Amino acid sequence: MTSPAPLHGPHLRERFAALDDFLCAHQDVWRPVPFTERDLPWERQHSELATWLRGRTLADADAIHNHPETLQAPAPYPQLAARATELSHLGELPATRSEPVANAFTVDVPGRKWQQIDAFASRLSFRQAPDHWLDWCSGKGHLGRRLAHDGTPLTCIELDPQLVVAGQQLSQRLGLCATHREQDALATDAFRHLTAAHTAVALHACGDLHVRLLELASCAGCRQLAVAPCCYNRIQTPDYQPLSQAARASALQLSRADLRLPLSETVTAGTRVRRQRDQSMARRLAFDLLQRELRGEDRYLPVPSLPASWLAKPFVDYCRDLCTLKALPEPPTQDWRALETEGWQRLAAVRNLELPRSLFRRPLELWLLLDRALYLEEQGYQVRLGSFCPTHLTPRNALLLAER
Repeated sequence: MTSPAPLHGPHLRERFAALDDFLCAHQDVWRPVPFTERDLPWERQHSELATWLRGRTLADADAIHNHPETLQAPAPYPQLAARATELSHLGELPATRSEPVANAFTVDVPGRKWQQIDAFASRLSFRQAPDHWLDWCSGKGHLGRRLAHDGTPLTCIELDPQLVVAGQQLSQRLGLCATHREQDALATDAFRHLTAAHTAVALHACGDLHVRLLELASCAGCRQLAVAPCCYNRIQTPDYQPLSQAARASALQLSRADLRLPLSETVTAGTRVRRQRDQSMARRLAFDLLQRELRGEDRYLPVPSLPASWLAKPFVDYCRDLCTLKALPEPPTQDWRALETEGWQRLAAVRNLELPRSLFRRPLELWLLLDRALYLEEQGYQVRLGSFCPTHLTPRNALLLAER
């Protein structure tokens, strides 16, 4: 069986239309968030599936979290899983022959990050060899240096002045033709750094930052673009602003909360980190029951991120201090142990009820990626969309390649 090819040409629009239909048809499944809603709208319609999921343990949910499509659950789960898998197929971009670089280039780069950079660099096949790399939101410029190791000129754009200075020093030490510039990518004058001669690259620039690059590079007529998007929810507007004509014509309207769904897949974390995360969530869910009672309102109350030290407090103090923080009445004396146990039970239910929603993580991400791809087509680019590395290196492994 041959692996699927990267998406290009008419396949971009065809896949977008299919994803749009799928996401619009099943909004009642993927929009409601089990953590904040005690009862989900789809549970009444699919009571057998809901009862089955609520009967599973926390360990059951965690074991399947990153591969929800493999779960053998009652209908309509298998049908949704099959269609989500079919629509999520994304072919691998072909690797180009790239010369290995000296070890000096990997200094100061964490191992996993360097693997991502190396994989990204190995997929950049363009008809014309780039004349000048532009590394957008570059940090210290590790990606740019990997691409410019052969002497091709490099410009790095970065907001943090300390990273700009550190990056310039690293580039000088390696004898590269590189300029590191301090610039707010979202400022009105950011366009001055881009010209038609540039090949602009961005590895995991968040939300508005990579969208801004697509817009500015298109206006400047940049010859080539290579962008691996990240953190679609990091936007300045309350709702998502579609880029392409196809997405603007869609009935799908996305909030920032919706845009967090593609990012909900967890990468490998240590046992201690997972235990802390679970304890924090179980306590929040227990407190949620308490606050609904104190307020006489069956509605979720957002709670800010709390320092890890809060988890060391006895549960009763945790709840009382959180009541003070949220200006709620002093909670009455009660069976605190039973309430905490209820929080853990809710966590198990929440994690399992998230599984149907998880089937839509990749379809929604592909919808967003294709919105970007179709926008670039409208700006006169030929576009390819494919993966540049396996998901265990990074779940954000999709790469847009565009060339005029």
